[in-house]
Amino acid sequence: MGKMIGKQSISFENPPYIMEGASVVGPKEGEGPLGKLFDVVEQDSMMGQDSWEQAESLFQKEAVQKVLLKAKINKEEIRYIFAGDLLGQLIGTTFGIMEYEIPLFGIYGACSTMGEALSLAAIMVEAGNAEKVIAMTSSHFASAERQFRFPLEYGKQRPYSATWTVTGSGAVIIGKEKGFAKITGITTGKIVDYGVKDAQNMGACMAPAAAEVLCSHFQDFQCFPSDYDKIITGDLGLVGKTILFELLSQKGYDISKVHMDCGVEMFDASAQDTHAGGSGCACAATVLCGYVLKQLKKKAWKRILFIPTGALLSTISFNEGNAVPGIAHCVRIECC
Repeated sequence: MGKMIGKQSISFENPPYIMEGASVVGPKEGEGPLGKLFDVVEQDSMMGQDSWEQAESLFQKEAVQKVLLKAKINKEEIRYIFAGDLLGQLIGTTFGIMEYEIPLFGIYGACSTMGEALSLAAIMVEAGNAEKVIAMTSSHFASAERQFRFPLEYGKQRPYSATWTVTGSGAVIIGKEKGFAKITGITTGKIVDYGVKDAQNMGACMAPAAAEVLCSHFQDFQCFPSDYDKIITGDLGLVGKTILFELLSQKGYDISKVHMDCGVEMFDASAQDTHAGGSGCACAATVLCGYVLKQLKKKAWKRILFIPTGALLSTISFNEGNAVPGIAHCVRIECC
């Protein structure tokens, strides 16, 4: 069984395996530097639907279909799904996976949701309460803009600190059967609020939470940045990445030689006009499934630390003048 270590971590004595992962993205993501690595690149971000929200649901539906196909298993073999999105009451997830009739734990951690889903799925499998579980999430540029900021028709200019919400979905099957990688530990993040009120600057809102959970991880596991081939944050972007380095340096840690940010990798910021980079639940999830897991499969990386980051705001909290707290979760993954 997993054992508690330090103040906020779990080390798995019988690590659950990552059996397969699948990524489905929109056209803009397919045109980015990682475009050829994703399993499916849809050419219509609307997916032929009447609304952005309906389209996002189809991205989730297709991600589940693809990961089951790649793993060569039937939906009946999946005990639970841990899934979420950025929309109110998780409607992207609700209408996306409803037809599969698989028991669902709907979760919300903003853009950190994939880290939360992987953590909870790993705990469930390692505890012996499930043989196979799916961890997944999604986001959509247009539905997120409508949910958190301004309708696209408003035509508001985006500041250079803004990130571009990734359209897509990523799904991972975690199970007891041996796979190509295993989750050996997790560190669950705390809510961290540095008083940032700029809802267009997600990187600044989330970087303190990433720094907090990273320091806690290093302390709990008695490890160092050099113990990892890659330390991968979810969607801090160019602005948040710089802040993270500064905050960690104050604590005596330097991750610059092994750090990678999914938001920075997703787009060519200058050519695609995405400013600070990518964000959204699907940013970390699709980069994990499309790029990171492939590196583990071919053993180019032996051990990585995956840290999706989230900004915990709503239109209500923002309009009432509240700051934007952040949260992040560490998932330690090693190749087999």
